[in-house]
Amino acid sequence: MVNMVDMIDNLLEEVTELINDKVILITGGTGTFGNKITDIILNKYRPRKLIIFSRDEYKQHNMKQFFPDSKYSSIRYFIGDVRDYERLVVATKNVNIIFHAAAMKQVDTIEYNPHEAIKTNIIGTENVIKAAIHNGIDKVIAISTDKCVNPINLYGATKLCLEKLIIHANLMAGSNRTKFSVLRYGNVLNSRGSVIPLFQSQNNSENSDFFTITDKSMTRFTLTIEQAINFVLNSASIMIGGEIFVPKINSYNILQITECINPNKKIKIIGKRPGEKLHEVMISSDESYRTLIKDSFFIIVPEIKINYDYNQYYGNNYLPENKPYSSDNNELINLFQLKNLIKKIN
Repeated sequence: MVNMVDMIDNLLEEVTELINDKVILITGGTGTFGNKITDIILNKYRPRKLIIFSRDEYKQHNMKQFFPDSKYSSIRYFIGDVRDYERLVVATKNVNIIFHAAAMKQVDTIEYNPHEAIKTNIIGTENVIKAAIHNGIDKVIAISTDKCVNPINLYGATKLCLEKLIIHANLMAGSNRTKFSVLRYGNVLNSRGSVIPLFQSQNNSENSDFFTITDKSMTRFTLTIEQAINFVLNSASIMIGGEIFVPKINSYNILQITECINPNKKIKIIGKRPGEKLHEVMISSDESYRTLIKDSFFIIVPEIKINYDYNQYYGNNYLPENKPYSSDNNELINLFQLKNLIKKIN
């Protein structure tokens, strides 16, 4: 069994075998996740081919400036949309691994454009699954979020559907070799739509005398993009199919962020946005009884019967029943650590 203590902060040796000489496709490859995982894969490993699959030609143009094919001979840029099954079938031919990160993510935008979110986040995921099974891909790793647990907004609900679809895909695949697993984690510091860029903008603006926050008691799980990518790659390297991987990470209170950026700036309470929670839950009380505990992460095993022996592979140390893993009952990161993380991402 591999040493899984450093699933978040360090890359396992098994990732080399996962990536080297493999053909990899990243849906939503021009986003924060796609850019960072591309950087790590191209500069630390030797993929046979790395395909950036996204619908935004402008973002692909910008990405090419950082990862030109003249320097990175294995990279390919495919224009396409996960809503388009036929394009996915073509793009995933001879692919070994898919990292499925394509999604509409902005909570407030999705609340006002629900049909579009369903097309991308749910129907798009279904198309990825069907294309992967059609082409006999080895592994599909889908990126989820803590907002899918007891969702109150459509973004969370679509990610809950993603998780259900991905786990069930192991049954759809049947005797096909394709394995499907999910990565569920919290807010990535400095990612698109996160609060840190907003507060930094407000702090630097001559027209803003205060930070706008929704509620002083709000908490969130958080990790850096590097930790998120390490966790994704490590989990992909050990997955057997059907797991939901969840990292053990700290939480922060919203006032800790304002304290780190400018402790002297005033606070203005503006109330919750549509579909916003005060606290997030990474593992619900209804999931805890089937959640295996590892040193630096959890594994939620599926409710539906998939013919894999998770206990033989991962052990049998489970969370107690009705034991949620929530941002408000979790250990808060200390201010010194948080300040250092914010410095690193700027």
